[in-house]
Amino acid sequence: MTSSLQADPQRVGEVLYKTLRDRIISGELRPGTRLSVPALAEEFRVSRSPVRDAVIRLVQENLAAETMNRGAEVARISRAELVSLYEAREVLEGAVARLATEKYEAALRRSLLALLTEHRTVAEQGDFARHIELDAAFHREIRQAAKSPVLSRMLDGVQSRVLVAMRSTSLTGGMVQAVHDHQAIFEAIGSGDPEAAEEAARAHIHRLKELLRAAD
Repeated sequence: MTSSLQADPQRVGEVLYKTLRDRIISGELRPGTRLSVPALAEEFRVSRSPVRDAVIRLVQENLAAETMNRGAEVARISRAELVSLYEAREVLEGAVARLATEKYEAALRRSLLALLTEHRTVAEQGDFARHIELDAAFHREIRQAAKSPVLSRMLDGVQSRVLVAMRSTSLTGGMVQAVHDHQAIFEAIGSGDPEAAEEAARAHIHRLKELLRAAD
């Protein structure tokens, strides 16, 4: 931690929380990794109190879990739980795609097209790690364009846990197929048809959900 941050204790817990959350979602901290309060306090050179507060927030978000003997650790998300997350995500992604279409702006088309272009190249190269990042970025752009803070918060929570789970499973819906699905969503939003956009977004998540169910 920098000296300026230490001079503002109210910010310490927030910065710690965001840092640890980013590490979990990026895969730097893998499922099952222990979140030792003393060790993290030593790493960040802060007292244990703000570290404990940050870990509690991660537990409340279900990105971490309390264990009997080890304290908190990065959450392990079961296949059944992942299916449940996709059930919720199917409805929510459809809703934000509809809203993004109703509130369509040219900037959304540019950002989605740029992501699609890179994603297509990444899929052809077989770069799974970058695929996950671009997939999440595509859906995040649509969430933001929907301009619905409540839906956005709900999807942020669901998507964060999905990212954690997908980094610990070998199951994939196919990178090239994901790009194809995203292309359909992109075209539906661009057409100005909210119902088509919602249907395309839901179809994308439904396909992944059914793959998870079949694997389970």
